[in-house]
Amino acid sequence: MYEQYKTAVESSNIVSRTDINGIITFVNDEFCRISGYRREALIGRDHNIVRHPDVPDETFARLWSTILAKRTYRSTVKNLAKDGSTFYVNTTITPILNAAGAIDEFIAIRYDVTKEMELQFQLQEKQEMLLWQSRFASLGHMIANIAHQWRQPLTELNLLIYTLKNAALDHQTDAVISLHRDAKTVIQSMSQTIDDFQHFFRPGKEREPFFPAVSVDNALALLQQILRKEHIHLTQQNDRDVQVLGIQNELTQVLVNLLQNAKDALISRPDDDREIRITLWQEKDAALLCVEDNAGGIPSEIRAEIFAPYFTTKHASQGTGLGLFMSRLIVEKSLQGTLQYTSAPRGARFVITLPTLKETTHP
Repeated sequence: MYEQYKTAVESSNIVSRTDINGIITFVNDEFCRISGYRREALIGRDHNIVRHPDVPDETFARLWSTILAKRTYRSTVKNLAKDGSTFYVNTTITPILNAAGAIDEFIAIRYDVTKEMELQFQLQEKQEMLLWQSRFASLGHMIANIAHQWRQPLTELNLLIYTLKNAALDHQTDAVISLHRDAKTVIQSMSQTIDDFQHFFRPGKEREPFFPAVSVDNALALLQQILRKEHIHLTQQNDRDVQVLGIQNELTQVLVNLLQNAKDALISRPDDDREIRITLWQEKDAALLCVEDNAGGIPSEIRAEIFAPYFTTKHASQGTGLGLFMSRLIVEKSLQGTLQYTSAPRGARFVITLPTLKETTHP
């Protein structure tokens, strides 16, 4: 019976055995096939013969500390075949103990997951490409927003300079000083706009505690002029003590996209009936951030598609169909939360749910 089990395991898995120093004492046919080495070339060699140079030393230190402590080690391992190709195996390494409880040898049982890992890497590359496409689309929106936010202060600044010139020619010293001060204030405001937009596109840092209410503030600072221009009435009710873990700038990006979508949907409504409501609150161990509008909502027949890449109801000149797809990806991957759509009484409601930190300190 033992031999039957042994045959079954060795014929369906990649199996090797090493002594306590990691020297190979046995390999089955599957190990030879995937590694490209003949059995004679493997027996008596250190198991590092298939080690991939990309795998950091810390990984092997963790492996050895685990198995020398007589515990089983499990991981997906990147290996290097004789011909220089890469293969991936899900690996389980188990210490074999003798009657005295000492380690006699190690047995490793693996199965090939190279195809699965390659598909995963292709998916990651595609997501990265979509992320950059989405960022370029956002850049176009942001440049348009800069133009809107600068148009009024540029007009104001032009008028101040003209008035200052006349005051200087008339030797009105007090007026010159006052106008100069006002001009500096306008310039500082325009400079702050540049800082806001630079921060928006700055690459994310490490995950750290932050307050979602600050992300709301930053998103609104970027969009306040365009929302005002489109006669959109904004209300908000935010719990400023709610704290989460993640990258604050990325939540700002998600909020900018949701607000842009709401703005685009509201433009078809009368000027005096355009509303966006932002609400942030905490329920148990979750922070809930809701963006709701009164633009009529999303038709039921397309709701299942709105988070799909390249799906859009806008004209090609207005949207890429990547915003909601990337927003959900950012929320799920970077913030470890969820982004869901639900119907609101008069429009659409998008709810971001994020795990909160147990202890919070208000900024």
